[in-house]
Amino acid sequence: MHKLRHIRHLLSTELASTLARSLILTRLDYCNSVLHSSHSSSIQTLQRVHNFAARIVLQAPRQCHANPLLRQLHWLPVRHRIKYKLAVMTYKIHSTGLPAYLSHHINPGETTRTLRSSDTLLFTVPFIRTEFTKRAFRCAAPSVWNSLPSFIINSGSLTTFKSQLTTYLIFSVIFRL
Repeated sequence: MHKLRHIRHLLSTELASTLARSLILTRLDYCNSVLHSSHSSSIQTLQRVHNFAARIVLQAPRQCHANPLLRQLHWLPVRHRIKYKLAVMTYKIHSTGLPAYLSHHINPGETTRTLRSSDTLLFTVPFIRTEFTKRAFRCAAPSVWNSLPSFIINSGSLTTFKSQLTTYLIFSVIFRL
């Protein structure tokens, strides 16, 4: 990031954004692959790095608040990036059954009665004893999936799912849903 900051004045905003996404945000995504939304101290550290990257790309002063910068770049905050990754992985597992090593960790929920929500596929969230267990994929993925609106869950393709999910998460950041 510091090297990008030193050459930033030589780059266009688009090129700086592309470099930041490829060099910085990919590493952030790798770091947050073991986290879930409830692990706030680690998420705050990653969010500070994310905010710093946004300030570099937009050449904003250090005192500038990061949320408007993230919105301008169309970057989701770290907490929502984690939800996005979990939801996309769950959609892929649901639609293709792959990756196989994760597919046996999510189980469709069974309803005893016919309800209006019966046409929406929800997954069973296992019983959780500790906060640490809540971050495991088998617990976090069904929780995130079940919290999504049915029009996103029932998307016909992965492209539509990603588009609707991104829009939903961006609006949830703006309107604090």
